[in-house]
Amino acid sequence: MSVVRILVVDDSLLWQGFIQSHLGEAPALKVINVAADGPEAVQKANELHPDVVLMDVSLPGMNGIEATREIRKVSPRSKILFLSMLDEIEVIRAAFEAGGSGYIFKFDAIKDLIPGIQAILFGQRFVSHSLTGSYGSSNPESKS
Repeated sequence: MSVVRILVVDDSLLWQGFIQSHLGEAPALKVINVAADGPEAVQKANELHPDVVLMDVSLPGMNGIEATREIRKVSPRSKILFLSMLDEIEVIRAAFEAGGSGYIFKFDAIKDLIPGIQAILFGQRFVSHSLTGSYGSSNPESKS
């Protein structure tokens, strides 16, 4: 299996470090760069064309949903997996409508991050188990 190249987009250095540490346990997953705001995320996605972008919603400069719309234009093959503390269904819907392939609550990341990455790489949608009660549900609208 080839290495999955990941761009981490989050304005928290602690969160960036957690993701890099957690993904370090999976040799097929490699963080190739990080971005701390929306415009930087778009720039790095355009330069690097990562396989996966791990995207926070709340970012300075341009929020993650707006950044996702721009990334879809400059790196259309990149899969985008949202990681956020926001649990409002409207935000989750907007994330998918912008081009996201999955949405994970940060408090579920230990359990859901690697399965979420694997699911979106296989073309499936993924949402946090806290939202669905089960892994990999493709219908975030089912719980409103």
